[in-house]
Amino acid sequence: MIGPFKYELRRFLREEGGNASIEFVLVFPAYLALLLMSIELGFVTLRYTLLERGLDIAVREVRLGTGTAPQHDDIKELICENAMMIRDCQNTLRLEMRSADLRTFNSLDRTADCTDAAEPSKPVKQFVPGQQNQLMLLRACLRFDPLFPDDALGSALTKDSSGQSSIVSMTAFVQEPL
Repeated sequence: MIGPFKYELRRFLREEGGNASIEFVLVFPAYLALLLMSIELGFVTLRYTLLERGLDIAVREVRLGTGTAPQHDDIKELICENAMMIRDCQNTLRLEMRSADLRTFNSLDRTADCTDAAEPSKPVKQFVPGQQNQLMLLRACLRFDPLFPDDALGSALTKDSSGQSSIVSMTAFVQEPL
């Protein structure tokens, strides 16, 4: 009774039909995860690059100035105009700007305070328009929804309570004299 069972088991184990299916089932999820991570990383990089571009162009406008110190909303509008494809930029972007002394340099806090969509809107954290020839530090924090929040790279991103991730960009500039 055990003999026929052993014979069938050996025959089954020697059979090579279906090998391609098994390899496909084992390898395909890894390729799919790699594809999803590549797409997610591409969009995160695109958002970061556009935020950097918008921030650079806005700072160039502020630095060269027109004689008036631009306020929070003006700089935010400049950044959002130049960071073209960022969805709902006015509501998801938070700015922080303050002056810095060259002799006793203190940078901004290491943790960026981004607006949490689950919280009520916060007032401007710290935004001090600088004087002529003054070193200014400007930090922009952008909240976004990952494309695949529960898969691959999207699950590895740090998220707030509403499921949004953040991108932080920082720059320094000196306001030119008039």
